[in-house]
Amino acid sequence: MKMRLIFVLSLISPLLSYAADISGELKQWHTITLQFKGPETSEYDTLNPFLDYRLDATFTMGDQSITVAGYYAADGDAAETSARSGNVWEVKFVPNQIGEWNYHISFKKGKRISIAKDGSKGESVFFDGESGKLNISKSDKTGKDLRAKGRLISNGHYPIFEGSREVFIKGGTNSPEDLLAYYEFDGTRQKHKYPSHAKEYEEGDVTWQGGKGKNIIGSLNYLSGKGVNTVYFLTMNVQGDGKNVWPWTEDYERYRFDISKLAQWELVFDHMDKIGLVKHVITQETENENLLDIGHVGIQRKLYYRELVARFGHHLGLIWNMGEENGYAKWTPVAQTNKMRIKMIEYFDSIEPYGNIVAIHTLPGLKDHDFTMTPLLGNKSLDAVSFQIHHLHDAAKVTASWVEKSENKGQPWAVWIDEIGPAKVGSWDDSRPEQQDTVRKYVMWANLMKGGAGYEHYFGYKQKHSDLSSEDWHTKDRLWSMTAVATSFFENLPLQQMKSSDELVSGDHVSCLAKEGDTYVVYMDSFKPVQLDLSSVVGKYAIQWYDPIGGKYLKGSLKTVSGGEKVNLGFSPKGYNKQDWAVLVKKK
Repeated sequence: MKMRLIFVLSLISPLLSYAADISGELKQWHTITLQFKGPETSEYDTLNPFLDYRLDATFTMGDQSITVAGYYAADGDAAETSARSGNVWEVKFVPNQIGEWNYHISFKKGKRISIAKDGSKGESVFFDGESGKLNISKSDKTGKDLRAKGRLISNGHYPIFEGSREVFIKGGTNSPEDLLAYYEFDGTRQKHKYPSHAKEYEEGDVTWQGGKGKNIIGSLNYLSGKGVNTVYFLTMNVQGDGKNVWPWTEDYERYRFDISKLAQWELVFDHMDKIGLVKHVITQETENENLLDIGHVGIQRKLYYRELVARFGHHLGLIWNMGEENGYAKWTPVAQTNKMRIKMIEYFDSIEPYGNIVAIHTLPGLKDHDFTMTPLLGNKSLDAVSFQIHHLHDAAKVTASWVEKSENKGQPWAVWIDEIGPAKVGSWDDSRPEQQDTVRKYVMWANLMKGGAGYEHYFGYKQKHSDLSSEDWHTKDRLWSMTAVATSFFENLPLQQMKSSDELVSGDHVSCLAKEGDTYVVYMDSFKPVQLDLSSVVGKYAIQWYDPIGGKYLKGSLKTVSGGEKVNLGFSPKGYNKQDWAVLVKKK
């Protein structure tokens, strides 16, 4: 009887199908999930499903080929069920072209196969070798939805969206850095509840497990509604400042991932794409640079990076930041070396399939910047640099210096100011508008006028609403409005052809960004008579005065000027003399 049963099963098994269950809209820039039934296992199985199995999917169209890592998904619905076991494996894919894509699946088993240099050498199991087709049509999304714009990619000093080719100027929040320490995520130490943002949750927005998540979704809705376009957060702060965010099943675990928690993160990240928020993902902080593999690229770091890329790399608005305050600091006497830092960046770039932006953040001192960043100049794996500064008045010179240095080395970086000092203050709340005005003048507009690509607002650790304790973004309502005013102004300029050109203007605290003969922006921190040198160009130029606080174009004393000489720009709009101004001078 036993032999007969084995014989019957042997006849049936070749007929078993492992075809993918495909979900998601088959449209350009939309996330498509391929789900397979594979080995029954669990987060804590003796044969580690994260390390000892490897799922890869290769998608091809014409000459284009993209190989995407897959992941173990427990029962395939872990965000709802909190499942830790099951037989479901998934791949997420976002097509960048319309038409027919072919896919081929590789699924292997073997010791540490998931991080092996050659993933084809394991044992072929279950649905290995499966293939199929995806017929992709045009997206129907519009507005802020990133599916209307495509993937955010590097493009010199100014990132762009791959589909629409729109320039992206970063204007975001840097705090709380432990955003993901949200009390309704599975396996998370209670920290943030965001109660004041419950009212911004909109009916029909995503939730999980009977209505969880409304507060964090509402908080992100608020930021998007204010015109903020980027949110900074850590995916791991073990031994760091907050000690409350990690992707693993426990804070001391390095090889097993919390599937339901990560599935719930994914729901939030997906919502962020839909409302136009770019995710600035910080993979480590200065206190834990050496937590994984003592700072080297070894088993732990490779596995951590693979899981992040497999689960979240498909998102359209994504900046991978390799580390906050990376480099030596007196409070972290054992830090990554320059060699470690380079290997970390290059390894991550090698496994990132979509071309998402790779960046790194620094410590605040100017010497710190040189120590960390100079060895990285010209490195083709690094797209952007994220600066912390002690003194907010340093923003202009730091931006100008690294824009120039990176360009001279043939790998022009997007240069961001993402944390201003002093560290106990940062950007103040609306109770201190005069401090916000200083930030606006000497950080926000200073960065953009020197060829920078944007900024994020850090909440000082001595503030009531700090970088770790903040629960309410409403406290900086005015700051978000001014942030959106600046980003919207610069995103509508021909920035790819413009350069910092202060030699064209006269006067103290006056700067110029120019595409000579076409478009000029002159910025002054308060009204003063300014001359613009148009002696080398011809034609007539229209003048518009732009209010950096209210975001309106207003009329000054002159409407036009002519090329061929140095010209006066006239007087600012009446009643506004005491504030800063941007003057747009554009060829008619």
